[in-house]
Amino acid sequence: MAQAGRRPGQTETRERILDAARHRFGAQGYSGATVRGIAADAGVNAALLHHFFGSKQKLFVAAMNIPVDPEVVVPLILNGPVEETGERLVRMFLSFWETPDGRAPFLAMLRSAATSEQAAAMMRQFMEQAVLAKVADARGIPRIRVAAAAAQMMGVAMLRYIVRVPALADATPDELVTLLAPVLQHYLDKDG
Repeated sequence: MAQAGRRPGQTETRERILDAARHRFGAQGYSGATVRGIAADAGVNAALLHHFFGSKQKLFVAAMNIPVDPEVVVPLILNGPVEETGERLVRMFLSFWETPDGRAPFLAMLRSAATSEQAAAMMRQFMEQAVLAKVADARGIPRIRVAAAAAQMMGVAMLRYIVRVPALADATPDELVTLLAPVLQHYLDKDG
């Protein structure tokens, strides 16, 4: 009688896929890497990548240790009253950065993108396709408006959590929401 439970080797197979994905994304960027190419590099069927990760986007998130999943974040930004989108975005962004454990993966991503053109290109392609384009298309606004909102928040992160400018570093999250939500709402409104 066959024993129930996990088949031997799944962890090793998953790690082999992640390793192949890191190499393929590194060599070809997010746009250039294909699920079939990654599967071939890992010596597995492409269906196995879908079994473990569900999509190319989720594979990228897992392979690059991205701390948030755009398939979760984008609906959180978009769902709810349109006039509260800026506030939802600021609160969500701050929630990721407020704790040292939450902040660490973002800092690692920023350092990688700042010191490696290859890492910057991968992050640029991924952010454009997985987040910025989806929010812009859903809201019916030009992508530059969503990119400007993201740039605003990255500037806040840089000055609040890295440089630690006192006015920003000492502000409460609610103070920042009050200050930043209208600005982000302006970027994200069709008539802004």
